[in-house]
Amino acid sequence: MNQAGPTMNDDFNLRRAAEQVRAVLGGAIRPPQVRAFFHEPTFSASYVVHDSETKAAAIIDSVLDFDPASGRTSGDAADAMIAYVRQEGLKVEWLLETHVHADHLSAAPYLHKRLGGLLAIGADIVAVQVNFGRIFNEAADFARDGSQFDRLLRDGDMLMIGGIPLIALHVPGHTPADMAYVIGDAVFTGDTIFMPDYGSARADFPGGDARTLYRSVRRLMKLPDECRVFLCHDYKTPGREEFAWETTMLAERLGNIHLHEDVSEDAFVEMRTRRDATLSVPKLILPAIQVNMRGGRPPEPEANGVSYLKVPLDLL
Repeated sequence: MNQAGPTMNDDFNLRRAAEQVRAVLGGAIRPPQVRAFFHEPTFSASYVVHDSETKAAAIIDSVLDFDPASGRTSGDAADAMIAYVRQEGLKVEWLLETHVHADHLSAAPYLHKRLGGLLAIGADIVAVQVNFGRIFNEAADFARDGSQFDRLLRDGDMLMIGGIPLIALHVPGHTPADMAYVIGDAVFTGDTIFMPDYGSARADFPGGDARTLYRSVRRLMKLPDECRVFLCHDYKTPGREEFAWETTMLAERLGNIHLHEDVSEDAFVEMRTRRDATLSVPKLILPAIQVNMRGGRPPEPEANGVSYLKVPLDLL
């Protein structure tokens, strides 16, 4: 299913984001401080982003450790972020999700309990809840209105992290609800794009669409060349020994193996569709989707008291 492409209003929001990046580069706005936390078991990068002057912070795409064999969680990865926040004296104001992840569980409730912060995601989470509510045969009491989150963001919405502005951009394709967050001179793309030598994310989940993904990436590539780009995943490639999750928009535009500026829309769609047909289902997709579409909380047990997710009550 094709989702709507950019409109004139979308372009206006992108221009605002580009102007914001240039304002940071010109010294009119402070750049955000970014600390990445890489979770190798799920190949996920999470971020603490803060304003060095006010100490206000946001946490993006956090990870809760999950053992599929036992169905139990632990907070090891999240605890490292908590330790950093406390060491730096930061005040967490926002817990941001770029989309409903299928490959890891969100640690947002765990972090909120210890650090506070409001939980935000793209407004089209509602479409994901409807799709997967049907797939998982969720009961009528599962809310499909995004009410599990504190704030639903639409294209062009602005937040502040201390004195640093954040502009939310809707970038569907991987899922219908993906958001990118332009914070100062940095954009956090979620799964919309990967490192230049790895390419792009799959687009075959319910509501995903390769043609829409192409257009979303082309939209982001209109940000200034110097814009810092922070990614949600890295899987390395043959010949590269280290994981990497930061690049620039210029490097993506000129060198992304799937989406550099010379790749046509039809060529990308053909490649992405063929490639997606060979991919396995993410090993954590069943628990991850159920938890993440609920804002990081496990589903209620069945009437007989049994739950697939055996989450310790003292953890969440």
